[in-house]
Amino acid sequence: MADSPMLEGKCAVVFGAAGSIGAAVARRFGAAGAEVFLAGRTERTLDAVTRQINESGGRATYAVIDALDDNAVDTYLDQVVKRAGRIDIEFNAFGPRIAEYGNGKPAVDLPVEEFTVALTVLTSQFITARGAARRMVRQGSGVVIFLTGSPAQPHIPGTSGIGAAFAGIENLTRTMALEVAGTGVRVVCLRTAANPDTRTIQDTADTLGKMMNLASEQVLADLAAGTWLKVSPRTEDTAIGAVLLASDHASMMTGTVHNATAGICTD
Repeated sequence: MADSPMLEGKCAVVFGAAGSIGAAVARRFGAAGAEVFLAGRTERTLDAVTRQINESGGRATYAVIDALDDNAVDTYLDQVVKRAGRIDIEFNAFGPRIAEYGNGKPAVDLPVEEFTVALTVLTSQFITARGAARRMVRQGSGVVIFLTGSPAQPHIPGTSGIGAAFAGIENLTRTMALEVAGTGVRVVCLRTAANPDTRTIQDTADTLGKMMNLASEQVLADLAAGTWLKVSPRTEDTAIGAVLLASDHASMMTGTVHNATAGICTD
């Protein structure tokens, strides 16, 4: 069954579009009818995903942008508005590599520099969401979608850095939604879990496997077994959730976290 045009006529900006989740979301946005503007750090991947969207009948362009560069993000969003006339959807899938932020290390063993690397996820999403929200408030409509993972809930050991970043993003979601209430702008958060088809989770499985003397495949199987549905959400599941939140079907949702963790988190 082909995707229904849930986002027909919308303009969507996806930061971190060179990563597994960002690319999947960009493709789904394009298939759902949105004009997609992809931004990220790896031109080769951005170009490939943009080609996939366009060759499938969608509309997409890309730009190499550092989502931690406030001025670059602001300039890019102005360029999007100049070309498309508006920004209806903003999504950010930016994230550092697992080896950079000490995932799996207890907080008592975590160096400060690795903890602060994890916080760049929060900083990036703040910069891009703030920029998009400013323009959406002026036009009187739009939806900002934040992205977090299951470590946002404090029951997964070894995730103090990224967990703090994710918890901060979820709080930012609620605060920003309240601040723009009544302007026509929605702010929501999509919380996913260990997508086994992403490089980040594959690296995590390798790291944890070495620590526990297990094969990485066993680590991934254990992660899936720990969900209520006994299966880990994949990038396509996360992307489909993003389309739903971006669409008018979710028009009454703001200031909330959409739980798409397959039951790892139940709040």
